[in-house]
Amino acid sequence: MKEKENKNPKSKILTVPNILSFIRLGIIPFIIWLYCFEKNYAMTTLVLVLSGATDIVDGFIARHFNLVSDFGKAIDPIADKLTQLSVLFCLVTRFIYMVFPLSLLIVKELFAGIVALIQINKTKEVHGAVWHGKLNTVLLYAMMILHIIWYNIPPVVSNLFILACTGVMVMSAILYGIQNIGRIIKSNKTADINAGINNK
Repeated sequence: MKEKENKNPKSKILTVPNILSFIRLGIIPFIIWLYCFEKNYAMTTLVLVLSGATDIVDGFIARHFNLVSDFGKAIDPIADKLTQLSVLFCLVTRFIYMVFPLSLLIVKELFAGIVALIQINKTKEVHGAVWHGKLNTVLLYAMMILHIIWYNIPPVVSNLFILACTGVMVMSAILYGIQNIGRIIKSNKTADINAGINNK
């Protein structure tokens, strides 16, 4: 089975879920243009919701039609994070405190990306999102959409949503770090045990 998959790597890239992820990447400039230049907040919201919907659909298709791939596990979060970063960059032009989730998202993804690369190199495994990552994504999208459609959102409400979202982001970053570092340590221990057995 593995030999068959290796002979046809394109089948693991050009799948419907992965194409939907590429579509999400292509939507990003359109979102920025609508929000920053056209100032059409209703249409920005609609396009952002459609982008989020493709994320849900591609996950459903991947799981139910056995189209999960390592490439998909990598490109899907990249499309998500670039979309989130782009929208936060747009929102910070009107809501100064958006700089906190924006900065945290950049730091979190850099840290998570580096640790994940080390973990993949050690374990040769690519892991999908877990519950706290999904919670973080849902809350972040809810906060962003609320600030787009509610033009005159009261500062207190705005700040509460930003604070809650930032708190969940911190929690998710810590849990991801612990999870991936744990896998690296476990992999190192396994390698040491195997090396000891081979030396006997």
